Amino acid sequence: MAKTPAHLAIKNRLNVLRAERRITQEQLAKEVGVTRATIIAIEGEDYNPSLELAFRLARYFDTDVQSLFFIKEGTK
Repeated sequence: MAKTPAHLAIKNRLNVLRAERRITQEQLAKEVGVTRATIIAIEGEDYNPSLELAFRLARYFDTDVQSLFFIKEGTK
């Protein structure tokens, strides 16, 4: 089994999916029950959402969590 690094670089496709739907950060925030600041922080990869919020976002975009959030190897 591969060793898991102490720090995982978790990336996301939130801004891409949001742009495809042509919705604002404010609209998405309202749909999933968070603030616009939370969406900004997630998109900027400054904040990793809770598991519950990750599932709410994935459900909103009709995708799975692994398609929305992923680990980029070799990045801090």
